[in-house]
Amino acid sequence: MNLSIIGFVIYLVALIAIGMISARSSSTGVGAYFLANRSLNKYVVAISAVASGRSAWLLLGFVGIAYAKGIAAIWAALGYIVVECLLFFFYAPKLRKLTEENDDITIPDFYVSQLGDRSGLLRGLLVLVIAVFMVAYVSAQFVAGGKAFFGSFGIEQTTGVFLTAAIILIYTTLGGFMAVSKTDIVQAFFMLLALVVLPIVAVINFGGWTPIVETVVQADKMFFDLEAVSWGVMIGYLGIGLGAPGNPHILVRYMSIDKPEDLRSAAIMGTFWNVVLALGAISIGFAARAYFPEVSTLPSGDAEQAFPFLASQLLNPLLFGFIIAAIFSAIMSSADSQLLVAASAIVRDFYQKLILKDSEIDSRTLVFISRCVVAVLVLLALFFGLFASDLVFWLVLFAWGGLGATIGSTSLLTLFWKGSTRAGVIAGIITGGVLIFLWKLVPFFKENIWNIYELIPAFLGSFVITILVSLMTNSVESDS
Repeated sequence: MNLSIIGFVIYLVALIAIGMISARSSSTGVGAYFLANRSLNKYVVAISAVASGRSAWLLLGFVGIAYAKGIAAIWAALGYIVVECLLFFFYAPKLRKLTEENDDITIPDFYVSQLGDRSGLLRGLLVLVIAVFMVAYVSAQFVAGGKAFFGSFGIEQTTGVFLTAAIILIYTTLGGFMAVSKTDIVQAFFMLLALVVLPIVAVINFGGWTPIVETVVQADKMFFDLEAVSWGVMIGYLGIGLGAPGNPHILVRYMSIDKPEDLRSAAIMGTFWNVVLALGAISIGFAARAYFPEVSTLPSGDAEQAFPFLASQLLNPLLFGFIIAAIFSAIMSSADSQLLVAASAIVRDFYQKLILKDSEIDSRTLVFISRCVVAVLVLLALFFGLFASDLVFWLVLFAWGGLGATIGSTSLLTLFWKGSTRAGVIAGIITGGVLIFLWKLVPFFKENIWNIYELIPAFLGSFVITILVSLMTNSVESDS
């Protein structure tokens, strides 16, 4: 058997074993299945929050940015690292405290506990937002997995998509949030291994950093200029971080920690992990530019192929297998979390809260239903991944920004401003969602306003509308 495949199979066996071990503890109820009964330690929370938030974008997209844009890629890393650090220190402790007090398991639970929702409109709107964006996210991850199988092992892409979906389905349905969080630790290790080992090998093989810098500068004199990108692009890169408070698969990590006082040390660990991963990704992008100065020398002329192509050229087959496992780690650490968040929204918020109206139902039955929903979501994501890939990738461009503009802005106000009202938050969610699509689809905005990333105007618009409508409806909702 090919040594690369052996290395990859070792990784898969470890993931499935974790899912099987975690299955028993996750079968006791929805709190265990979706939130691990708030029993995760600070190490698991810190690392899984980072791993689930990065996805394949870190190893493929971000390395591609570093390859193409040079040192200016730092702006993108700075944006999400700073915001996620602040979330750990200030946002997470308050969210953890309030959600435990009200026995909230999901993000919609949190909104309803703070704002009330007799009609079910707020909860229903949040379920719709989460389900749509998460299925789009997962579909794209499946397609990315299929392409990785094809590019690495020569396995036909459609078969690779099915394999990716099957692997994620097994350990997500078996172990729930506990398995997902534990596998995030394994996946984060592979990501760290790849982002530390490959730059070291690349630099040593090239003769040191000095020759790399000299070669890159010859190809692009602006490569190490922080101002090489426009102001609009720079602000857009920094604004990537605004999506973090809107991504439920990151927020539930804060809710799941066993000791709230450990969130500060988790913040330090998570930030350190984020910095190391970002520096590794940037270093790989720089090194790849020295090895392959022209993007046309990369497979399909695609800058996002810089990471796997560089690894294939420099590493022995067994180590290359582990490096490919790192790509799948990035894919799976996000896809499994996104599946679980979407399932929790459908089972807990739609079925249990809106349909059953909190009627008594056996907790094990709910867990069984949850596992069935995860399976259905996998099939739905698989369908789009196989037959509607253009639509999926179009939607996934909005997923991070869409969640940031709808949930990010409104969750901040709900958490920190007592003047927030249900009507204001509903208006903010709708405004953020509409602006995300409007800014992307109408050329006028990007062409005339710095070509800025759509998340920024959508986030700000949602934030402002939430405040204005809350001020107008505060007295009405207080009376009611």
